[in-house]
Amino acid sequence: MTSVDAPPTTAEADRPRGPVATFLGTYWFGVTLWKRIFLGMALGVGAGLLLGDQAEQIRWIGDLFIRLIRMLVTPLVFATIVAGVVSMGDIRRLGGIGVKTLFLYFVTTLIGAALGLGLGALARPGVGVVLGQPTDAPAVAAPMSLTDQFMAIVPMNPVAALAEGDILAVIFFAIIFGLAVLTAGEAGRPVARAFASLADVMQKMTRGVMEVAPFGVFALIAWVTGVVGPAAFIHVFLLAVCVLVGCALQVLVVHGGLIRLAAGLPITPFLRDIADAVVVAFSTSSSAATLPVVMRVAEENLGVSRVVASTSLPIGVTVSMDGTAMYVGLLAMFAAQAFGVEVTILQCLLVIISIAVIAVGSAPVPSASLFLLAGVLQTLGLGPEQTAMVVGFILPFDRILDMMRTVPNCTSDLAVAVTVAKWEGELDKEVYLAKPTT
Repeated sequence: MTSVDAPPTTAEADRPRGPVATFLGTYWFGVTLWKRIFLGMALGVGAGLLLGDQAEQIRWIGDLFIRLIRMLVTPLVFATIVAGVVSMGDIRRLGGIGVKTLFLYFVTTLIGAALGLGLGALARPGVGVVLGQPTDAPAVAAPMSLTDQFMAIVPMNPVAALAEGDILAVIFFAIIFGLAVLTAGEAGRPVARAFASLADVMQKMTRGVMEVAPFGVFALIAWVTGVVGPAAFIHVFLLAVCVLVGCALQVLVVHGGLIRLAAGLPITPFLRDIADAVVVAFSTSSSAATLPVVMRVAEENLGVSRVVASTSLPIGVTVSMDGTAMYVGLLAMFAAQAFGVEVTILQCLLVIISIAVIAVGSAPVPSASLFLLAGVLQTLGLGPEQTAMVVGFILPFDRILDMMRTVPNCTSDLAVAVTVAKWEGELDKEVYLAKPTT
């Protein structure tokens, strides 16, 4: 019997494919997904202008795509957070390097979340946004008191929380469950391997659902353009400007400040020598795909020792999500403004903490943060229906925003690695200060 993972035999590989399979393999699946999504967006704009109000008739395609996304959210959150907690099981053996790394990553992620909320409050990109027709918009639940929100995080029935999509309760249970697997030691290893496999499977399912994205984007953009009008794109432009400003502030002020104030090093060599990693992060939109380049830059350009680079940077792929935290915070404020929800200071604090926890569980793959937005919006009284509307509105434009927010994810890894190396006496300062020879 041939394994499902086994490569095709020579006979199978040489078997001629039909014209349809050849066409799809070359002109559809042979094109990267983000290009197909942009194609769907462009065609959707044209269809919306052509069809006008009749574009409502094809909206069901976009709604079906949103349902597929909602189907994945709860199991994806649970699996990835458990797997993320379990994957840090060797942190206990890393001593000071591991503890300092995790502390700095958490601090910068909190700052990123607060920065996103602040930019959203100042720029107000969600004011005037129409996410659905008036009759479509479900009622926004009255936000619970802060005490009730904290109590609701602890599920009385974890299975019910999973079934009902109570994301914050699922996150809490996932963290507790992951820690329990770690403390179980050898007995917990089979469970750890099972959840690592489950997380991989859920990410495969996510990629599979994203193959439907070009069609969903086409329908959603056609509906927005035809029914709401091209004015909707003004709000997207304002949101994109906020993301760009947020990413710049996170890199220059937060990460630059970490280098200058915490490590006591000049900022210019850092910003000059991380260009390779920034370009790869921007082009791939994936922290995981950028890791090999980040490790090379850290050791060869910034003078970080191998022991610190091999410890801090792989942890950062999972834990360091500054750009994601900033983006989700911005989207939370965007959604609150679009649905007319007043956000209190205490709610902002709860949102920031929720974002920091959710960002840690975010898979280092493109657009993963959109799948985890529900947990944050829940703290504002926004349910799955409102979350689906926000995701449907922003998804067509998410690729370019994802490219931007991956950059601070990457620069955070490098800034933390340099700072920890300096603290531990593992930084070659001559290499850090040296100008590149090419």
